[in-house]
Amino acid sequence: MRIDIATAPGSHPRPNEDWTAVAAPSAGSGGTLIALDGVTPPPNGDGCVHGVPWFTARLGGALTELSASRREMSLADALAESIRRTADAHRDTCDLSHPRTPQATVVMVRWDTDTVEHLVLSDSTLLLESPDGAVRAVVDDRLDRVPRSVRRQAAATDALRNAEGGFFTAAVDPDVAAKAVTGRTPAAQVRTAVALTDGAARWVEVFGEGDWADCLALVRKSGPQELIDRVRAAESADPDGVAFRRGKPYDDATVVYVEP
Repeated sequence: MRIDIATAPGSHPRPNEDWTAVAAPSAGSGGTLIALDGVTPPPNGDGCVHGVPWFTARLGGALTELSASRREMSLADALAESIRRTADAHRDTCDLSHPRTPQATVVMVRWDTDTVEHLVLSDSTLLLESPDGAVRAVVDDRLDRVPRSVRRQAAATDALRNAEGGFFTAAVDPDVAAKAVTGRTPAAQVRTAVALTDGAARWVEVFGEGDWADCLALVRKSGPQELIDRVRAAESADPDGVAFRRGKPYDDATVVYVEP
């Protein structure tokens, strides 16, 4: 089993709002991968006294525990219970009805000798490579379907957040877990899994430096940090987003590479 991880904040002094973990049992017959991308709050706050890094750490910790130790639970059920636990942890101190209450995108992968399971919620990306080298991108593209003109308006975007006809994130409602993109693949058909938060996926989606197969090949050969370094170089070459329009000049970036 090979596991490589790199993560970096988009800009200082804001902390990295991504969170990731990989757990492998001592028997060596399986494991679980979690990658979260915390949604940056607006300048006027999100109704929470804790902040997004606190939220992603709580949610990620619960997801790691449940997905690794409760294999009878589906990944969607583990996500629902983790959202419930995290909401309960700050329900008495924070305004969970705030549209920008702390929330995150989610990528989960769990594997054993027979099966590789996956779950993707919102705009992070999972790459699954088959033994013949074919690369499949597992995405939840509902945010991309929202017109760019709408996404430029915070209030209009918030009206579509965790709403039918809009897009979904892990926040306070356990029911959104049922909206995630999920699947199961025979283990023999998966050679590699790579999780990318959207800050790392910019290499393909924003800057067009290659396709998903090129991205995976780069990470395999040179490691996750090399992909992040190349994204940072592309961002720095266009700091005002003139050539490549994007929501933030620099974004938190996380890459997790696993050969089960």
